[in-house]
Formats: sequence, structure tokens, C-alpha cells
Amino acid sequence: MPRGSGRPLLFGLRLALWYATLFVSGAIAIVFVTYSLTATSLAQRDQQIIKGKLGDYAAAYRRGGVRVLAATVRAEQQTAPERLFVRVVDRGVESVVLSNPEGWDPSKLEIVSANLADGTLVQVGKSTEARDDLLARFRATLGFVTLLIVVVALTGGWLATQSALSPIRRLTLAVQQIIRTGRTDARVPLDGSGDALDELTALFNTMLDKIEGLVTSMRGALDNVSHDLRTPLTRLRGTAEIALASPGTGGEAVERYREALADCVEESDRVLVMLDTLMDISEAESGTMQLQRERVALADVVARAMDLYRDVADAKGVGVFVASGFSRTSPNGADDVVVTADRTRLEQVAANLLDNAIKYTPPGGRVDVQVLRQQDAAVLQVRDTGPGIPPDELPRVFDRLFRGDTSRAERGLGLGLSLVKAVVEAHGGTVSVASEPGRGSTFTVSLPTRPT
Repeated sequence: MPRGSGRPLLFGLRLALWYATLFVSGAIAIVFVTYSLTATSLAQRDQQIIKGKLGDYAAAYRRGGVRVLAATVRAEQQTAPERLFVRVVDRGVESVVLSNPEGWDPSKLEIVSANLADGTLVQVGKSTEARDDLLARFRATLGFVTLLIVVVALTGGWLATQSALSPIRRLTLAVQQIIRTGRTDARVPLDGSGDALDELTALFNTMLDKIEGLVTSMRGALDNVSHDLRTPLTRLRGTAEIALASPGTGGEAVERYREALADCVEESDRVLVMLDTLMDISEAESGTMQLQRERVALADVVARAMDLYRDVADAKGVGVFVASGFSRTSPNGADDVVVTADRTRLEQVAANLLDNAIKYTPPGGRVDVQVLRQQDAAVLQVRDTGPGIPPDELPRVFDRLFRGDTSRAERGLGLGLSLVKAVVEAHGGTVSVASEPGRGSTFTVSLPTRPT
């Protein structure tokens, strides 16, 4: 038996016992209250009967004395379903029992007395035997009902507990399977009830989907990192080996060594840039990136990025244009689009988007940049006239180290857009891309104008 497999059974047993205990306690309390109310009601009924008859008999005695009273009692004794005990004490001397004196148990009589004006005492009593017998049968019935309640409570509690714990058992089995096999593709079936446990199961499956997605992404990222690191490291090692194997001495050899060392430094920088960018992306995605927030005009950020890449665009023959209304002095233009953000990180975003657009735009093409406000969001759009992105690659353009088939000819790490997405989302914004093959691509960054 797997470790911990008996715990759900013990938990279910405890839960069933708690349920049964509460159910039975409530049922017993109801039974006790019912019995008490019934006994009280019967006693009150007997008292009302006795007091009513006492008034009738006292009136009959006042009308005709003992003779009329005796006739009234005999008539009622013959027709009444219950016998009453009737006694008259004439001024404390003579005692006349008008009802049948036999068969009465004095200990079970409830007697009510009335003193008349002439000193005569009239007493009326009723035996509690019938009431006690009825209550005894009622107690037996309630005992049997209570026993049934206990059985039903235990059975119902166990069945209800088993039904309630069924989703938890499925979750437990899924977790045990994941731990045992290391595979995260196991899912817990939903029962469709829509209750809290069903919602918990759905959230658990969603969590497994995210974990599986992260694991898949990590595996893909590791594969890409190993592939992309292999190239610069191979070049670095090859350059060093060629330099060491080169014959000769003097100035010519020294020059070859210098060139080899320069190539090694360049490849080392490439590796360091890749690792630093991966670290930045991880910090942004995990929420640990330190952001130095300040009031930043988005137009200034874009202008700085354009200053950095204008020479690159001119050398390639790509025109970089700014949408109309973009001016540092326009009171109602793009300069009014201000966000609270980390200026350095936003400059990285703008620079990567501009670098990506220029890199994949052929000579003679153009790149358009636009800054605008949309409700409570600051929007940066970078549009190019490059080859576009195939539909099957479009959902993956922001993945780490992903490079599509059309982009492998260009030098790069495949981390620029991943960094853009991570930094923008760390600021509470979003980034999206729209593209059609042969008609270029448009990247849109939306940032909240109010700090999040």
C-alpha cells in the first residue's frame, strides 16, 4: 500500500463519525423535546378535564345537593370514555364517594378540590395510568425511531463522506502517479457537478497544464540554449586551437594571437549577453526584477532608441519613420503620453522592437513607429515591411530562444522579443503581434498610464 493511502480512509471515517454524531445528537434533542411537549400537553389536557368537571359537579351540587350530583356523576360515568374519581366531604364529617371506589390507585390519582359556600368539599380526580401507558408506548416508539436514526446517520454519513471524498481521492491518485512516474500529463476527470470540489479539481488540472507547459518550455529552452551555446563555444575553442597550432614567431605570430584573442572575447561576450538576457527574463517573469519607476515620456524613450539605430537602418537601406504628431514640442502629441516605469527597461523594450524590425526588413523597406494614448493606456507600435511571420510560428515569437525558419539567416540570440514581453508584463502591460506573410509585422506594446 502506498504511503499515506490509508489516511483518506481514516479521514473519511472521522468525518462520517462527526456527521453521524451531530445528526444523532440533533435527532435525540428533537425526540426529547417532542416527548417533553407531548407529556406536558397530555398533563395539561387532564388538568383541563378535571377542572372543567369540578366546575360542573360543583354547580350540580349547588342545584340539588348530593342527589343531583350523584345522578350527574352516574350519567357521565355511563357515557364518558374515561372514569373520573368524585368525592364529596360534607363539612369535614361525611365523605361520599360517588364514583366506583374500586380499582383506583391513590398514588396515580391527580385530584383537584373546590370548597363550596356551605363548607362542602368537592373533589374530582383522574388516574394517570392511561396517560402513563400512552407515554410508555410513545417512548418505545421514539426509542425505535432513534435507533433507526442512528443507523441511517451512520450509513448516510459514510455514503455522503465517500461521495464527498471521491474527488479528493482522485486528486491524491493523480499526485501519487505524478510523483511515481515524474509525468505531468495526468489529469483528474471532472464530475460536472460544479461544486467547490469540482472547481478545485478544475483548478488542479489547470495548474498541471501550466506546470506541464513550463516544463516543456524549460526543456525547449535548455535544448535551444545548448544548441546556441555550442556554436560560440565551438568557435571560441576552434579559434584558440588554430592560434595555438599556428607556426611562426615574431610579430606575425603575435598578430595572429591578438586576432584569436579578439575573436575569443567576442564569442565570450555573446555568451555573456545570452546568459544576462536569460537572467533578466527570469527575474521579470518571476516578479523579482527591481524596477526604478519614474515619470517617463514614451516619446523620449522611442527617440533615444531611434538615435541608436538610425545608423544601422541607413547602412541597410531601411527607412525609419515616425507617425505624424510625434514631436517633442507638440503640446497635444506623443509627448503627453507619460507612464510611470523604469526608463532603462523601457529603452530596452523600444530598442529590441526597433532592432527586430530593422533586422528583418529588406533594403528599401520601411519601419514606422507610433506613440499614442488609448483610454488609460500608453501604446507603442512598431510596424515593418518585412517578410512577415508564418501563422504556425506566430504564437511562439515571444518564446525564449525561438527563431523561425525565416529568421535563422539573421544573427541573433532569439531572446529580444522574450525580454520585451517579460519587461512589459512586469510593468503591468501587454504586448502583441499581428502579421501576415509577405506583408510585414506590427508589434504593439500597451502600458498603463497609472502605476499598477
